[in-house]
Amino acid sequence: MDAKSYSAVRKDLAKTMEKVCNDHSPIIITRKNASAVVMMSLEDYNAIEETAYLLRSPANAERLRQSIKQAKESKIVHRDLIDK
Repeated sequence: MDAKSYSAVRKDLAKTMEKVCNDHSPIIITRKNASAVVMMSLEDYNAIEETAYLLRSPANAERLRQSIKQAKESKIVHRDLIDK
């Protein structure tokens, strides 16, 4: 993950935002005498939030792990969707 100073980001804010969104690569923004922050695209943020939500429940996390394992082992059952 790249890091840039607040001053550098401020000078090229639009360019930095485009790069973050297009490359799906967040950047760390450093500040004098203050904590650093991370800039990331809304799309990437939403993906992280969704993943955290799905893994919040231990039971759901285990179901997802088992499903991934079955998919990797080609133990997949194909079913037709029912149109309503």
